[in-house]
Amino acid sequence: MILGGVFVGGASRRMGRPKGLLVGPDGRTLIARAQRALRDAGAEPVLVGRRPEYAALGPAIDDALPDAGPLAGLVALLEQPGADRVIALACDMPFVTADDLRALLAVDARVVAPRRDGRWEPLCAVYSSHVAPIARERLEAGRRSLQGLLDAVGATEAALDPDHLNDWDAPEDVSAS
Repeated sequence: MILGGVFVGGASRRMGRPKGLLVGPDGRTLIARAQRALRDAGAEPVLVGRRPEYAALGPAIDDALPDAGPLAGLVALLEQPGADRVIALACDMPFVTADDLRALLAVDARVVAPRRDGRWEPLCAVYSSHVAPIARERLEAGRRSLQGLLDAVGATEAALDPDHLNDWDAPEDVSAS
């Protein structure tokens, strides 16, 4: 089974409101858009991180460790029963398409992710369940960098349209799109 995690656990401090509820260019909320892209790519969507604003928007899982950042969400997603591969997708990426996700899934690797500005894009990536113990070990050791995890497991780079990787972190990002 392929599980698609929409990461919603962030505080949205710079945006000033829940990013997943912003309306994207296609008229849907960013969460609804991400869920549709995941379904269309063949994944079962689940929200990663519980926030009251998103409670009615679909099934959700708690982070593996509270207040420990996105690595804690990734560990929880990777440890879901029956998930052979998972797609990690940030809720604030309004331009990622199902075709982008299918392109990531087409690569047979422990982790496959694009790069943006020389850095991994770990929340638009596919992870094999075999990465779970390594991610758990890093989380428990306090090494919470997703960049570090992707480097440690030898992630494979996938080329995606760089414009699709733009995210909405602050109000000026939305107005610039």
